[in-house]
Parts: sequence; structure tokens; C-alpha cells
Amino acid sequence: MKKIVVLLSSVLILVSGCSIYTLSDSNISKNINTILSSKTNLNNVSFEGYKYYVPKGLKFINKNDYNALLKDKNNNTYYFYIDVISYYNNIKNNYKVNKKAYYSKKLNYNNKNGYIEINKVKNKYFIEFVFNYSKVEAYVSKKDLIPTINNICYLVKSVKYNDKVLSSIVGENVLDYKEEDFNIFNSKSNDNDFLEYVKEYDSKKKNTDEETIDVNNED
Repeated sequence: MKKIVVLLSSVLILVSGCSIYTLSDSNISKNINTILSSKTNLNNVSFEGYKYYVPKGLKFINKNDYNALLKDKNNNTYYFYIDVISYYNNIKNNYKVNKKAYYSKKLNYNNKNGYIEINKVKNKYFIEFVFNYSKVEAYVSKKDLIPTINNICYLVKSVKYNDKVLSSIVGENVLDYKEEDFNIFNSKSNDNDFLEYVKEYDSKKKNTDEETIDVNNED
């Protein structure tokens, strides 16, 4: 009887501690909805004013200010930006769905919002994913499109901000930050130099410095 009780307890911990769901291998919208609508409190990297979760399969390469560089097992590069300025100033989502894009959608889950826009460029796919005042960009082949979006969803949904710390950091430098003209909710596809930007992006990807930072990935 005692052994049965212990076994049942273990099962309850497993089910309550992890979200169990099936992801599609072809449906972008379904996966986004499944991942972003779920509630988790995972994190394994922490910086001044924020923290987030880097899922298994991603390597944390390096970090510069609020920018981070990650790579997956297929050597795809993820450019991850945390926009603490927009968060601090409560900037509103002004994104408009791009009907010319391969895929474009506004996002709103658990009181957090953003957008995803995918554009096909030279037989590859440029992803811009904004959610919870963070942004990830990636440029991948079609076979890597779904796995990449899944990884990005886990990244952006996990971002947690420390209001007290950010108030001190941003508040003390509010005059400097007012000069910031970057809007995280603006897609690069609206720029006249979009194609040149993607070309430069792909070039930088091939010359990435591979100094991997260890991350404590949790189950």
C-alpha cells in the first residue's frame, strides 16, 4: 500500500509541474496558440531587471546589453532583444497585419501582446516575432520554420520583468532613453532596405562567434 501511495504522488507532481500538450508539425497558428496560451513560470537565465527561459535544444552564445544571441541544433541563429524601454513606458502595439507577408498575425495572450510576421526571401524565411516586449528574429529554411517558431514562443512567453529594478535603471536615465527612436512593434518589412538587411543578416550569421554560455535547462 505504501508503494502505491508513493507512485501516485510522483505522478501528480509530474503532471502538475509540467505542461503536457501535442504540437503540430505543420500548423503555425495552432502551435502559437497552444504555447502562448499556457501558463508557466520557468526561467534559467537572469539579468538585471528581467529573466527568461532558454528551452532545451538552444545554446546561449553571447549577450550584449539587452541583446542575446542563441543557436539551435541545426545551427540557426536567433537574435533576441529585450525592450525594457517599451515595457517601462508601456508602449502600445501598433502593428498592422501585413497581407503581403507569407504569414502575419497580431498576438494577444494572457494580457501580453505582440505579433509574428514571416516573409519569404530567397527560398528562406525571415521571422520577426514580438511578444511581451521582447523580439526574436531568425532566418531559416522551410524545414526549420515550425521548430524555430516553437522555440521562439517558449523564449518570449517566459520573459519576466522586475519593475523595481527597471524603475531604477530606466528612471535614472530617462532623458537618455527619450532619444530612443526604435519601436519594437514596427516590422522591418516596412523598410525600403529590407532585402539588403536580410542579406547582411545572413552574412553575419555565418560569422557568429561560438562562445557558448552554459544554461541550466530545466525539465
